[in-house]
Amino acid sequence: MVNLTPNPRIIVPLVNELDEIIGSGEKMDVHLKGLRHRAFSVLIFNNKGEMLIHQRALHKYHSPGLWTNACCGHPYIGEEMKTAAERRLTEEMGISCSLTYDFTFAYEAKFANGLIENEIDHVYLGTFDDTFEVNPAEVAAYKWVNTDDIKKEILSQPENFTFWFREIMNKI
Repeated sequence: MVNLTPNPRIIVPLVNELDEIIGSGEKMDVHLKGLRHRAFSVLIFNNKGEMLIHQRALHKYHSPGLWTNACCGHPYIGEEMKTAAERRLTEEMGISCSLTYDFTFAYEAKFANGLIENEIDHVYLGTFDDTFEVNPAEVAAYKWVNTDDIKKEILSQPENFTFWFREIMNKI
C-alpha cells in the first residue's frame, strides 16, 4: 500500500515559469493539483567518478521502489535552495558535503496514483567518499554506478527509474 500522506503540513514555494515565487501550498495539495513548485535534485559522485543512486523506499507516496539520484526534495518557505539540498542529503542519505549548483530544468509528470509533479528542479552536484548510513524510511537500497552504464540501463529499462532522474541523465 502506497502512503499518500508524506507530511501534508510541509509548505512549499509555488513558482511561475520563470521560477519566481508566486505563493505557497501544502506539499500534498500541491502534488494533487499539479501546481508548479520549486524542487531540487542532488547528484553525488565519488573520486572514481561513479554516481550514487538509490532505490526509493517502497512506501513512498509516489515512485516507490524506483531508482533515482542521491536525493531530491523541496525547499521550505524562505530556505535557500542549496541549504535545502544539503539538509535533505543529510536526512535521506546520511551524507554531509558541500554542493555546487549545476543547472535547472522544468518538468511535469503524472503518476498512476493521481499525483502530479510540476517542478522547476534545481540540480546540485557533490563529491563524497566516506561511509554513510541511509535513512530506511527514505531509501530501500543504494549503489555506486558508472554514468555511461546507468544511461544504458535507463534506455533499456526506463520503468525502473524516476521520471526526473531520467530527465537529468538526458541532460548530463
